Amino acid sequence: MLTTTSGSYPKPDYLPLQNPSRGDPTRNYSDYLAAPPRDAKERFERGTREAVRDQVEVGIDIPTDGEIRREHYIYYHCRHLRGFSFDDLAVKEMRDGSWRARVPTIGRPIEAGAPFLAEDWRSAQAVTERPVKITVPGPMTIADSTVDTYYGDQRRLGAALADALNVEIRALADAGCTWIQVDEPLFARRPEGALAYGIDHLSRCFHGVPAGVTRVVHVCCGYPAELDMDDYPKADPHVYATLADALEAAEIDAFSLEDAHRHNDLALLERFSSTKILLGLVDVGRSRVDPVDEIVERLRAALYHIDADRLIAAPDCGLNLLDRATALAKLGNLVAAAKIVGPS
Repeated sequence: MLTTTSGSYPKPDYLPLQNPSRGDPTRNYSDYLAAPPRDAKERFERGTREAVRDQVEVGIDIPTDGEIRREHYIYYHCRHLRGFSFDDLAVKEMRDGSWRARVPTIGRPIEAGAPFLAEDWRSAQAVTERPVKITVPGPMTIADSTVDTYYGDQRRLGAALADALNVEIRALADAGCTWIQVDEPLFARRPEGALAYGIDHLSRCFHGVPAGVTRVVHVCCGYPAELDMDDYPKADPHVYATLADALEAAEIDAFSLEDAHRHNDLALLERFSSTKILLGLVDVGRSRVDPVDEIVERLRAALYHIDADRLIAAPDCGLNLLDRATALAKLGNLVAAAKIVGPS
């Protein structure tokens, strides 16, 4: 059984840019390259290599670049799109009020900038022969994480974002990346919007992507502000069932969902007849290391509802809240469980 990670990986201490719990749009990778330490670019390259190597050495089949260069998984990409202002920030409540921050504004048409993710992918892919997956924030999630003063309509804004993201995704695919994931946690928070236009915009993101590229959408139900929080706002537990049929019909190859922090009724998997499922089996919000036997039990339960060749073991979401030792322990148990349940 194949294994993968979801996106972020713990950043090493030697990097000038660390993982903030919620992201700060005033801090960014480019600023660190233009300021001391003079070897900042080399440090980010080293961090990326180490993140990929860690995943490969622990046995992950489809690693990510660890999002090592990213100050935030959304704003890193927004900086490379025309139409966003990081000088005119506005305060906004997001994710149903669970996150409040100063965010960039949209004051003119959204357009793609110069391609950039292909360089990130090449840096990571140079470490291994295994396919490295690259993640991209989705249109609905970008829209909810910024303030629009230009379009005045979520459908029009989402379409413009999808077109701009498509340019970057196609450049990434043309460079040779064969696993590309669009992160859309807003599907879980706004399922009515996802069904009305968000899933169409997701397909638009992947328009023209060549055969051989696995097109993934990741939908998590809520991320804690810090590790080991007992209670934090999450999306409706039934949202995956609401979205299932539309996602099965969408122009994607794989659906990534969380299941470790809060279990689903796994009969949900029967709603997907051709789509691969990346099932979250590691709780990324807790320091407790998920035991192998618990992961094995959940995988075996899932196999009552989906063919083994369409099930891929993964964490619930990104690993940036964890320290490196805990992340490696969790991933090691994920790999061990996948090997017990079935060969790759």
